[in-house]
Amino acid sequence: DLIVVDKPAGMVVHPAPGSPSGTLVNALLHHFGGNLSGVGGEKRPGIVHRIDKDTSGLLVVAKSDAAHHGLAEQFAAHTARRSYRAVCFGAPDKGDPRLAGIRGVSFEPGGTIKITTQLDRHKTDRQRQAVTFNAGRHAVTRLQVLRSFAGRAAEVACRLETGRTHQIRVHMSHIGHALIGDPVYGGRRKLALGSPGAEMANGFARQALHAETLGFVHPITREDMDFTSPLPKDLEDLIKALGETHI
Repeated sequence: DLIVVDKPAGMVVHPAPGSPSGTLVNALLHHFGGNLSGVGGEKRPGIVHRIDKDTSGLLVVAKSDAAHHGLAEQFAAHTARRSYRAVCFGAPDKGDPRLAGIRGVSFEPGGTIKITTQLDRHKTDRQRQAVTFNAGRHAVTRLQVLRSFAGRAAEVACRLETGRTHQIRVHMSHIGHALIGDPVYGGRRKLALGSPGAEMANGFARQALHAETLGFVHPITREDMDFTSPLPKDLEDLIKALGETHI
């Protein structure tokens, strides 16, 4: 009924202008032939949701139309469970008055920072998304700091309530903590040369974002399912380098 895929960074999910081949959909069609849901049409068979080309980690693909509709309903109702691991510039801190003053930011028990905005296409760059408060689509991200690297950077867990295009990347940039390696929303921010992990972080080849967990109710058997993907080596190495201390 369905397939859960651990997608490597660098792979596009479905064919699009500039990426006609080498996509996840091409691989699925090769592996499963016509045994994929047709709901998404010829270009997106089986694709219920997407993750960005340079984001690694988990996504679920439907093999039957019934599974596709059942999964799509869960994503639309925000009952599918998705969490991501990321590494950002600086360390979000609920005690930071700057953070508390940003529109859309609120705080929940357990050290959770909640970001609630609208997201819409950027007015001048159609490839980007932008935070708005009077148009676009409702977007909610919750984040927790797992580890701070002396305030220079942080390892964070992000939980999606909604799943909009580039949502985590835009929200982290909105609160002043863009993801390391993000070529679109990270600006030209760099870590101070000579600090632990700076060389690796400043040259990181993709946004430091990994779709770590995925949970849903199986649309046919109704079984509760949870999947976890371990951190890929490039992110493990980045975190390790940032955590090193100079003697």
